[in-house]
Amino acid sequence: MLYPLPVVLISVCGTEGPPNVFTVAWTGTICSDPPMVSISVRPERHSHQMLEETGEFVINLTTKELAYATDYCGVRSGKNEDKWKAMNLTASPADFIRPPLIAESPVNLECVVKSVHRLGTHDMYMAEIVAVHADEAYMDEKHQFHLEKADPIVYSHGTYFSLGEEIGTFGYSVKK
Repeated sequence: MLYPLPVVLISVCGTEGPPNVFTVAWTGTICSDPPMVSISVRPERHSHQMLEETGEFVINLTTKELAYATDYCGVRSGKNEDKWKAMNLTASPADFIRPPLIAESPVNLECVVKSVHRLGTHDMYMAEIVAVHADEAYMDEKHQFHLEKADPIVYSHGTYFSLGEEIGTFGYSVKK
């Protein structure tokens, strides 16, 4: 019952064949120094083998505009079709890893797997972020990123939601 969850598009590629993109809602930050994240993937997913082969993936943040593609990439298999083409997603080269970035995403995190934990229904990949790409359209004059302007989405019990209004910032409860 830990909801809502971030919902992201993960791009991967194997040692051979085309890259794939799939949806993950079980993801999160696990460390700030070094910067690390985790994703949990079912072993029967087509992309699981690609993760095993290369140990690399990109977390592509999703938006209201990407909601349809986010759902589609979660219910269709890259084994049977090219989801990049079907959803008109643009694959852009990453700086340090093989899997491509999704150009339409406001933030892309290049990740290298450091450990895998076989947990039952899912394998959890703990990875270090080796590069961050942020769309300049969401940067202000102080070079601060404003993801809220991109209309990020979350997932809860089978439903996608856009985020609402800001209600406070870190530490606002104790500021005078």
